[in-house]
Amino acid sequence: MQENEVLVKVENLSKKFCKDLKTSLWYGVKDLFSNVLGNETANPDELRPKEFWAVKDINFELRRGECLGLIGHNGAGKSTLLKILNGLINPDQGKVTMKGRVCALIELGAGFNPILTGRENIYNNGAVLGFSKNEIDSKVEEIIDFAEIREFIDMPVQNYSSGMKVRLGFAVAAQMEPDVLIIDEVLAVGDLAFRMKCYNHLMKVMSQNVAIILVSHSVIDIMRLCNRVTVLERGKSVFLGNVEKGVGIYNNLANKESKDSSIISAKILSDSEDNDFQTGDNITFQVDINSDKRIKKARILFHLEYSNMRLSSISSKYSEFNFDIEPGVNSFNFHLKNVPFLVGGYLGRFELYGEYLKDYIASANFVTFQIVGPAVDYSGFGICHTIKLEHEFTLNKI
Repeated sequence: MQENEVLVKVENLSKKFCKDLKTSLWYGVKDLFSNVLGNETANPDELRPKEFWAVKDINFELRRGECLGLIGHNGAGKSTLLKILNGLINPDQGKVTMKGRVCALIELGAGFNPILTGRENIYNNGAVLGFSKNEIDSKVEEIIDFAEIREFIDMPVQNYSSGMKVRLGFAVAAQMEPDVLIIDEVLAVGDLAFRMKCYNHLMKVMSQNVAIILVSHSVIDIMRLCNRVTVLERGKSVFLGNVEKGVGIYNNLANKESKDSSIISAKILSDSEDNDFQTGDNITFQVDINSDKRIKKARILFHLEYSNMRLSSISSKYSEFNFDIEPGVNSFNFHLKNVPFLVGGYLGRFELYGEYLKDYIASANFVTFQIVGPAVDYSGFGICHTIKLEHEFTLNKI
């Protein structure tokens, strides 16, 4: 076994679908008869009416001991790509080369026969992965212990809760020691203790040269486990590379088409064209309000978000910034000082109210900025994740 061996190679992978079933069936019949008669079929590079690219021109390699994160918002093409990687559907263009045993945990209880017991499903799944009965015998107790469902293991799976199915599915996928492990969102289900158990086990199997493909909407999961990420948008890979840059791009994607309000707009005053900053920098926002009337005792709220998580909300009322909006253009600056945020992409948004919060008037466009340094280590060594806390280690004398 070579440590740097490429286990997964994806080359120019593309898959298209049709938006309605009737048209899709018609295209299938036409293509079938064209093949039988030896005529030319439709150009695979071109879309016919009602067709769209679910994934288009995807390329990446994955080596032993690496974890690749697939991130993208709903409809980006993640599920289609995983189904191609798992052999459930065939691509229209390109190819996938995979070596070794491949185990996929894509849907809750996927691959389980509901009328069989948990124990019987362990043997079924192991056989599908190519393990002998003796090999499964040597692993079955570890799988049951890991899943923490020993008292229910001889009950039909159809009576399991969704959490129990995830526990058993993950235990089978992880404990069978595949060469390639594909995981889709299942870490989002289950209690905190079991999720941490899964994280620790995945770190362990990575050190044993298992290649992992992880799909998750949680950037914390991605940052904790992945060496690289690929960011998908509308079926295309818009980024492939280091985790922190990819997470920043992912965080900003949903709001890149936000338009300025006709009443209130915001921008960052920066020398960097991409709004790149370092941890500890000061960041200044310019907010412009174009009003057709006077607004007494106006109130501004600033919301700061990171990966769909609100980090902070700041009100001008409680910052002792009191002002009246006059007819015409009003402008002011908002300063964030010594920002404690670590590497990643962040979103800021301003909202305009009257004297009270019930007096909502307008929201500004999202403003995005990147923290690009200092370097962080997401594998658990050094400073990582979102916030830099002032800290100190001291040694106790014994």
